Amino acid sequence: MVMGKLTAAITAVGAFVPNFVLTNKLLEAMVETNDEWITSRTGIKERRILKPEEGQGTSYMAIKAAKDLLKKGKIDPKDIDLVIVATVTPDTLVASTAAYVATEIGASNAFGYDLLAACSSFLFGMSTAASYIESGRYRKVLLIGADKMSSIVDYTDRTTCIIFGDGAGAVLFEPNKEGLGFQNEYLRSDGVGRNFLNMDAGGSLLPASMETVKNRKHYIYQDGKSVFKFAVSNMADAAAYIMEHNQLNHEDVAWLVPHQANKRIIDATANRMGLDHSKVMMNIQYYGNTTSATLPLLLADYEKQLKKGDNIVFAAFGGGFTWGAIYLKWAYSK
Repeated sequence: MVMGKLTAAITAVGAFVPNFVLTNKLLEAMVETNDEWITSRTGIKERRILKPEEGQGTSYMAIKAAKDLLKKGKIDPKDIDLVIVATVTPDTLVASTAAYVATEIGASNAFGYDLLAACSSFLFGMSTAASYIESGRYRKVLLIGADKMSSIVDYTDRTTCIIFGDGAGAVLFEPNKEGLGFQNEYLRSDGVGRNFLNMDAGGSLLPASMETVKNRKHYIYQDGKSVFKFAVSNMADAAAYIMEHNQLNHEDVAWLVPHQANKRIIDATANRMGLDHSKVMMNIQYYGNTTSATLPLLLADYEKQLKKGDNIVFAAFGGGFTWGAIYLKWAYSK
């Protein structure tokens, strides 16, 4: 990276998870499963669920995460130029959740929109946010990953209800001239994936009706074996590709920030990169798969361990299929 060239760096992070903890023990009373089965196959011990008495909708969590970032970073919301909310569970299908979030946090000079790429939403959002900064048109882009997966999970389906949780995380991208921040990306998609991980009804293809509700078509569906097969190879391949094409070896990489879908997929990615597991960020045991929120929640949990100049590789895989990896140099030390 040439010194003096404008790059996009993460300068602040924020997070929010709901209070209610849905443990594996509680799930045992809801579906035919048990703690040992869930833990051995996924690495998940518990997940957070947004209950109505605490708040409503994805925007509630996105606003909380954004306010956490603004408070910790001592940032005036009026200085923010753009708010992007990466999510698969927007408050509504028409009105932009990001526009509402921007207004509620006082970002009165910002425009906002939602970005949907399944579990890769935040990763793709990083590329988008960095591009805006690198263009020179904007100086502060707030990227939020937030999902209320409990709103589309069928709690009678043990193949999906054990996996997902609710949460939100946020990062601020700003210009940098020290060669820090966003370095490179490798992003991919394959439309065959819509057959293996989807929600059948609620879109233009199959609008809501009495029949779709009766047949439980508004819940997420996953062909677990097929998704695992694609995810374990493509996420690892993307991470290995980004290392190879940036001349990074396992000693150069300080941290892997992997999407928290399944511990076995995370382990396979780390092994492919040749990374010691002490360099792998992980909180799947506490939050499960929060979809768009996994990557920023990891940054929030590990922020104090990050050092200025650290080489970080982000990797994700999601429905669609969507997947990829991003190489970023961390811009500050706490």
